[in-house]
Amino acid sequence: MKGLSPTQEALNRALEVLKNGGILLTPTDTVWGLSCDATNEEAVEKLIQLKQRPAGKSFIVLLDADYKLEQYVRDVPGVAYDLIEYAEKPLTIIFPGARRLASSVINEDGSVGIRIVRQPSFCRKLLEKFRHPIVSTSANLSGQPAPAIFEEVDEILIKGVDYVVPAKEATPGTPRPSTIIRLGPGGEYSLIRK
Repeated sequence: MKGLSPTQEALNRALEVLKNGGILLTPTDTVWGLSCDATNEEAVEKLIQLKQRPAGKSFIVLLDADYKLEQYVRDVPGVAYDLIEYAEKPLTIIFPGARRLASSVINEDGSVGIRIVRQPSFCRKLLEKFRHPIVSTSANLSGQPAPAIFEEVDEILIKGVDYVVPAKEATPGTPRPSTIIRLGPGGEYSLIRK
């Protein structure tokens, strides 16, 4: 792609993979992750197989803006917007009443974990351009530690994805998992992971 920056080339390639139901190995706003279209049943099933993940275990979904929550959650309590706005680090909220997502993304109780990617990053640019939610799961085989840096990603995963986003697109900083909060139907919430 003549005349494009390396970042734009990586974005275009990643978008093509997502649109075709493929799987990415990509830096996120937390750790290195495996991603696919969160609305594509076949793509999510491929991801489950690659990760060797047990059936019934759900995934986190990434969005680029909080106004999109209402497309994928039946009722978004006002407190959710406050939690997102005032979070000091990446925050995943488990919402009841998930909808319009691949069935394997949704927990058995009908809930879904969603994180709004707020800081400028390759991941946010990808979400803005793709305009659909994407699955995000740590780039490790099920039961293994999550890789903080690209060099820790298992070779099985690197060979099993459709595209590896170049490591230079990773946002500088100390990669760490997000805080997780579970919201109840009335807006009450509890801390799952700090």
